Amino acid sequence: MENTPPNDSEQPLVEHLIELRYRLIRIALGIILVLLCLLPFAQKIYTLIALPLLQALPAGNTMIATDVISPFFVPLKVALLAAFVISLPHTLYHIWAFVAPALYKHEKRLIMPLLVSSVLLFFVGMAFAYFFVFPTVFKFMARVSPEGVNMATDIDKYLSFVLGLFVAFGAAFEVPVAVVLLHRFGVISLKTLQSARPYVVIGAFVIAAIITPPDIISQVMLAIPLLLLYEVGLMACKMFQRKEVAEE
Repeated sequence: MENTPPNDSEQPLVEHLIELRYRLIRIALGIILVLLCLLPFAQKIYTLIALPLLQALPAGNTMIATDVISPFFVPLKVALLAAFVISLPHTLYHIWAFVAPALYKHEKRLIMPLLVSSVLLFFVGMAFAYFFVFPTVFKFMARVSPEGVNMATDIDKYLSFVLGLFVAFGAAFEVPVAVVLLHRFGVISLKTLQSARPYVVIGAFVIAAIITPPDIISQVMLAIPLLLLYEVGLMACKMFQRKEVAEE
């Protein structure tokens, strides 16, 4: 039956913990293996991350390191982040392998596509921040910098800044997945989601103002994708609804 889990027999708690430990070890080994491969290129990876700012800086300006150990640890942090992102499909596979036996057949059909799309959307959000938001914001900041002020950013603070925006835009691009989940699990009806558009507009700009730097450009560049992605989520809900009607 569709509503019957694949594995009817309940596993003891100890077996679940052993399986969880096995999956966590495999996830950690995957990240460590990728990190070891990336360590020789840590400096180049950081230069690539810093490229949008370096291109926006006035001629002759460079980034600085105010901490003695920053030139070593900051590229290491970037390599660790890159290792986590690159090994994310491997990580999600083991998470899926751990939870899949407890899911119903119809839940597997829903969760797997949403899992894949959530990863892709997170990557798209990071790419949008890197290729569009960073150059625009940094050029604007360099243009409005007061005369006589040398725009020299600390490499550690820059890393914290870009990581925050990566997470913000990556999470923001998950809006379609969140909308579909709310609708599919019966939390909010499609009609309610459609009628909530005015509140979504206000909420998008409030969220953008909270999680982005205090400049209007980055706030608008986050709020507008939020609104567009909300509409994408509504379209996906309509497609699922039509599919259900056709199957019935």
